[in-house]
Amino acid sequence: MNEHLETIDILINALKAFPGIGTRQATRMAYDILRMDDEQVDSIIHSLKETKEKIHPCPRCGLYCEGDICHICNDSNRDHETMLIITDPKDSLPFEKNETFHGIYFVLGTSLSLSQGRTVEDLHLDKLFTRIEEEGVKEIIIATEPTVAGETTALYIANSLKDKDIKVSRLAYGLPMGSSIDYADSLTLDRALKGRTKIE
Repeated sequence: MNEHLETIDILINALKAFPGIGTRQATRMAYDILRMDDEQVDSIIHSLKETKEKIHPCPRCGLYCEGDICHICNDSNRDHETMLIITDPKDSLPFEKNETFHGIYFVLGTSLSLSQGRTVEDLHLDKLFTRIEEEGVKEIIIATEPTVAGETTALYIANSLKDKDIKVSRLAYGLPMGSSIDYADSLTLDRALKGRTKIE
């Protein structure tokens, strides 16, 4: 009978904190770590600590950065009159990778969901409105996820901006409801940007 290893159980439970990682995957990862040499393990630990210590949300847009502000906010060649509103910093990655968007971003950090206790206050829209005024934003493209929470959030933001002299549109998703932006291919993203529609 195999000895029960309490220490590896603790590691497995820690690895399960990653989204999408269940017991089976976490167990495989834990035993893979056991097979690594000390140098590899130390490298992983160092990278985790460095990431947490050096990377932080940009105070202006919410994207992750290592400096005072992110490279996008600091880039004068970007179109600062067009802003893409996203839920999570990682949602910007496919747009940047495929070079389908050349404006600036605003990260909400969450979406509205009363059942999960996420309210309007969690969206920090006062910060959004300040940026719109300070940077002279003329168009807002809302790119929240194509879910019920994402749609609710998009409609609330659009309604909040209806009295301002600004164009507000929603991505024309070629994505099925419930899918995630960060898995979208370049063609889908390009069509979504070009086919965006005004929110009435």
